Amino acid sequence: MTSQVSSPAEQADESVVGEQRKAAGTKDVRRLDRVIIRFAGDSGDGMQLTGDRFTSETASFGNDLSTLPNFPAEIRAPAGTLPGVSSFQLHFADHDILTPGDAPNVLVAMNPAALKANIGDLPRGAEVIVNTDEFTKRAMQKVGYETSPLEDGSLDGYHVHPVPLTTLTVEALKDFDLSRKEAERSKNMFALGLLSWMYHRPTEGTERFLRSKFAKKPDIAAANIAAFRAGWNFGETTEDFAVSYEVAPAAAAFPPGVYRNISGNLALSYGLVAASRQADLPLYLGSYPITPASDILHELSKHKNFGVRTFQAEDEIAGIGAALGAAFGGSLAVTTTSGPGVALKSETIGLAVSLELPLLVVDIQRGGPSTGLPTKTEQADLLQAMFGRNGEAPVPVVAPRTPADCFDAALEAARIALTYRTPVFLLSDGYLANGSEPWRIPDLEELPDLRVQFAQGPNHTLDDGTEVFWPYKRDPQTLARPWAIPGTPGLEHRIGGIEKEDGTGNISYAPANHDFMVRIRQAKVDGIEVPDLEVDDPDSARTLVLGWGSTYGPITAAVRRLRRAGESIAQAHLRHLNPFPKNLGAVLGRYDKVVIPEMNLGQLATLIRAKYLVDAHSYNQVNGMPFKAEQLAAALKEAIDG
Repeated sequence: MTSQVSSPAEQADESVVGEQRKAAGTKDVRRLDRVIIRFAGDSGDGMQLTGDRFTSETASFGNDLSTLPNFPAEIRAPAGTLPGVSSFQLHFADHDILTPGDAPNVLVAMNPAALKANIGDLPRGAEVIVNTDEFTKRAMQKVGYETSPLEDGSLDGYHVHPVPLTTLTVEALKDFDLSRKEAERSKNMFALGLLSWMYHRPTEGTERFLRSKFAKKPDIAAANIAAFRAGWNFGETTEDFAVSYEVAPAAAAFPPGVYRNISGNLALSYGLVAASRQADLPLYLGSYPITPASDILHELSKHKNFGVRTFQAEDEIAGIGAALGAAFGGSLAVTTTSGPGVALKSETIGLAVSLELPLLVVDIQRGGPSTGLPTKTEQADLLQAMFGRNGEAPVPVVAPRTPADCFDAALEAARIALTYRTPVFLLSDGYLANGSEPWRIPDLEELPDLRVQFAQGPNHTLDDGTEVFWPYKRDPQTLARPWAIPGTPGLEHRIGGIEKEDGTGNISYAPANHDFMVRIRQAKVDGIEVPDLEVDDPDSARTLVLGWGSTYGPITAAVRRLRRAGESIAQAHLRHLNPFPKNLGAVLGRYDKVVIPEMNLGQLATLIRAKYLVDAHSYNQVNGMPFKAEQLAAALKEAIDG
């Protein structure tokens, strides 16, 4: 009789780890209300994947959370260098939170560059887990360490856990048929297992993910799972980690419903699909890949079953041209881009204004000008969206405030575009696009009815009694022109960029007609119905902080801090930037001071000052990162006292 020896893959699957995943009786378990963790390493170390998996398990556990991925623009930046450091920060709590956190409580540093790039953000007393295998003389010299920070006392203010992550991972995978280099790639899973033990995160989802991700390479899947489990076991058995932590689910933070973790770009993609279904129109995306908007193209390309068509064009101009053609043909048309692409699309946006066709222009803002900072966030395209076209070419502007809110903002942008027959800007940014938070999946009956009525026949009678179709005869309420599908008998009409004659749509150079058409297009945008601005002011404050877009989280967190300290301050946040809510002027007039924090040099403040003659105070930041709550709280306190 011959004995059977299972393969390493089978051994990993057969391993019984359930009992190992409970907290050991000899180790303390401490309850925390919130934790901020940052994973940092080379851009090839899998920090984004590690952070994403920890986030997914945290979401399934029921914590409120907010994330901040931060990575180089290069596909593979030089290994071991400061510019090559990639990080992922996660803030999770047992209560409602709004930001990814100001400063990490825990830093996982996979090499000297990761440590040096991030140690300055840590408060004293924070925990630092370092991969000691990477702290070689050459690696340290590459980032300017003359002596080892693990030995020279420079980290004495922190709780340092030196862990030979690479060695432990290779040892855990020694029975697998992998080269050392292949085994080392799993060290991020070892780190993930260790952190999962430390914070009592669920693990089943990660193991299912790894089996699915490497379904065609079961040995690789098994190796990653083995490394993940080894990290968990190391945390439970080593004496260096004497304490694990629990952060209870944030049950009170969420209204009843079904939730999932979602990023801004994913929420926006789902919002576009939902809008097309609610409008009963096919969704057409004409796009050219650009960071940080490309994920929308990637996601929408998966949903052909919902009538979605995606076209990856050869450049930005072709992308929007195809989208505008789809709008003319009766689709809910979308083009996605970032700031540099908006500049290239500007002529076609102007054409869409002239043709008065619904078109969604999604701008995921990033640091500029020119190529700027492709992977860093900024909200400096507001004036470009407002005025970045030749002639008088008004376009409505909508901005989401959180990653999950991107879903609702997409629906709102579609409502405006379809109702008023106009291109609409949707201004998200890199912070919202890549960040994530819990999202309550809405019921279908909660979604708006976006169905439109296409032109069916003649809509005007000439003096001689002849019935004709006038493509620019307007709805008296919305000032929208009829939407006529090409090929409908009797509805033939001209299109093009030369000025149209009111009503007939014929080419016209008449001065009075041009004056009228310019004013009527402006009146159409000015007349768009948007909700009144809501103001959070429980104490009749004298100072109002006004924000837009992704500054919502940091502003709200700062306002909460000030109110807990006994300060009186009001807050309002704009979703609609063109047109402004009709009550905005009255709101601004109620306060002695108006402070507008922006990740630009004061673009909304410029618009507010010009339109309402309010001496708005700007507080600006353009470093490619979102505001910190503490920083904003200090600035707002100064404004209150000033």
